[in-house]
Amino acid sequence: MKVSLFSTCLSDLIFANVAKDTLELLERFGCEVDYPMEQTCCGQPAYNSGYLKEAKESMKQMIRAFRNSEYVVGPSGSCVGMLKEYPKIFAGDPEWEQPAKDFAAKSYEITQFLVDVLGVTDVGSTFKGKVTYHPSCHMTRILGVKDQPMILLENVKEVELVDLPVAEDCCGFGGTFSVKNSVISGEMVKEKSKHVSETGAEYLVGADMGCLMNIAGRMRKEGKNVKVVHITEILNTN
Repeated sequence: MKVSLFSTCLSDLIFANVAKDTLELLERFGCEVDYPMEQTCCGQPAYNSGYLKEAKESMKQMIRAFRNSEYVVGPSGSCVGMLKEYPKIFAGDPEWEQPAKDFAAKSYEITQFLVDVLGVTDVGSTFKGKVTYHPSCHMTRILGVKDQPMILLENVKEVELVDLPVAEDCCGFGGTFSVKNSVISGEMVKEKSKHVSETGAEYLVGADMGCLMNIAGRMRKEGKNVKVVHITEILNTN
């Protein structure tokens, strides 16, 4: 199976190991992975800020970059969720509507791809530690991926999974929301940090790097020792 890796901006610029772990997980299960160098931002920051014209230019470049891909897989529910919005954004455009539909149809978040496409529920990893999982808003509400991360985590050997209180609450990041509404965002992530501490977990795991960056920043500020990691790090540990 041929898969094209969509690394996302945060992985490309800040969390390079997330892209590496995603690549290695795909290769572990027999995927032939390529990396289209023409890829760019999915367009979400500009789109959410009201810059539709500028956002569409990024989106068109993404469609062109992955036009020959069989599958497109990325380590971010938020970014892949944006790809799924392309058909609506280009609806009625005679040139781009069908390419947008084709692109969205072949795009998957990594846990979604492993479980729903490859049929993998146990990646064969081992991880010692007490772990709690944060289900990010965009991944669950926009992309609709809810069960797949937990299915995979529950099959990791030796891991101790604990429930996160009020897990469905937003961490306050929301991309540009955290910039435009910084005071509200700060209170939201403060509450999320409190709930993480209540679990007694050593690790907070999630599948969206923006959320993890936000929560990790708050917890560092509070002097807490919880390690915040992307789910691929757990799944790619032997």
